Amino acid sequence: MNFITEYIWIPLVAIYGICKGSREGVKKKAMEKDSMMNVLFLYTLIGFLFSVPFAGNPFDIPGIFYLYIFIKSFVIFLSWILSFSVIKKMPISLYGVLDMSRVLFSTFLGITVLGEVLNIPQIIGLSIVIIGLLLVNTNKNNNEEKVRPLYILVAVISCLLNSVSALLDKLLLKSSLITSGQLQFWFMFFMAAMYLVFLFCKKEKPNLSSSYKNLWIVLLSVLLILGDRCLFIANEMPQSKLTIITLVKQCSTLVTIVLGKIMFNEKRFIFRLSCAIFMIGGIMLSVIFN
Repeated sequence: MNFITEYIWIPLVAIYGICKGSREGVKKKAMEKDSMMNVLFLYTLIGFLFSVPFAGNPFDIPGIFYLYIFIKSFVIFLSWILSFSVIKKMPISLYGVLDMSRVLFSTFLGITVLGEVLNIPQIIGLSIVIIGLLLVNTNKNNNEEKVRPLYILVAVISCLLNSVSALLDKLLLKSSLITSGQLQFWFMFFMAAMYLVFLFCKKEKPNLSSSYKNLWIVLLSVLLILGDRCLFIANEMPQSKLTIITLVKQCSTLVTIVLGKIMFNEKRFIFRLSCAIFMIGGIMLSVIFN
């Protein structure tokens, strides 16, 4: 195995991070032209259509796996409603830094569910992440309105739900009974169906014309499928390491902060960028001494 083949999974994860970081700004732009629930429905519907070519035979999985994927989908269904709601209310650069709390939740789930053990450097590294999360919303700039604590709490709950979903991904993909393409197919199918039902419950009709009038939604779906495919392929490579994947994924935060400045001229750019780099330092410490 040559050098490129051995480490190709690292740029694949970096592509995922870039796509994920870009999605936060695109979400906000999409909701400027359409309702949140219609964006979520079309986002997942178009994402489902893009996932079809990678599904193989989507029905060739054990029956119980449909239930597992439905549970995962419901977790993300809730998470995305929460995250889309707060993205409308806070700078995306702040949301990007708060999103790094997933590292804490993933670590906690790894310890409690998978039986992983933390060493002293990892404890110090995670403490640095916690300090960064506490610092990022300190309000020393009177020119920008302080974000309500409720929005911070909702964003963190969304991150917790995403961590639960990531754990389910790991548990499902450890089995040889389902492929990443099949998982993505049914995940996107259930998500689109849930948002459609929710739209009707709210007595809001889906506006399918937004799929070509609001091109931000199409871009959002492309970023979702492209990023997830790269991440799934990287996870399936036996030479890839989960700890390094966790670190490389954090480039998404830097992308979100930079786009917040470019797309929305958000304030406190240097401060939030410094907080993100500080937290990434803590994650690197945890990974190096894994």
